[in-house]
Order: sequence, then structure tokens, then C-alpha cells
Amino acid sequence: IVRYADYKTIGEISQEVKSLAKRAKNQELSPEEYQGGSFTISNLGMFGVSDFVAIINPPQSAILSVSGIEKKPVVEADSVTIEHVLRITLSADHRTVDGVDGAKFIKMVQKLLENPAILLL
Repeated sequence: IVRYADYKTIGEISQEVKSLAKRAKNQELSPEEYQGGSFTISNLGMFGVSDFVAIINPPQSAILSVSGIEKKPVVEADSVTIEHVLRITLSADHRTVDGVDGAKFIKMVQKLLENPAILLL
């Protein structure tokens, strides 16, 4: 769990995730380091998965599924081009997350992924 991620830089989050992952592989995490989160990101892209829907980990509110990037034909302005496409899926507990807010979140993630320089502003 990365606590207070909204107050950390991308670099700080990256370092913390790497440290947590290494310690998890060595079975060195304490329960408070992996229990009590509110949101999960599940990434199966490195395994060649092109699309999946993850199941929410109770008592969390949502989980974002991130698949691998694939080259796909895309139609724009009546022409077809080959583009890199990444599929993401949000599973949310509608008792705590309104569907409209979930859709707005997905659009913001899309905007940030397509324009990562925004994160530096």
C-alpha cells in the first residue's frame, strides 16, 4: 500500500513501490503494509494480457485493470492508422463510487497517459 500517494511525487511513489515489491518477494512485509487500502492498480500487461477485469479487494472501493500495450488499427477522419492501444478497466463498488465519477476518473487517466507532461506541471 502506498499511503498518502496524492501528496507524493511520481519519483517518490516509484521508489516506494519498488521497495515494497522487493520486500514482498522476500516475504518481509508486515500486515499493516498490505492491508487497509482503498484502491488497487492491477497490471497484467507484462504477461501479454490484452484485456481483463479485476475483482475488487474488499473493503476497497475500486480496482483499475491495466493491460498490455498493443498495436491496433484505429480509424480517424476516415483513414486507418496503426496506433499503440492500452486497455484499462475500472471495477468499482457502487456503494462508495458513483458510476459517473468512475467514468470521469477513467477519462482523466486517459488524458494523463496520452499527455504525461501534465503530471510535471
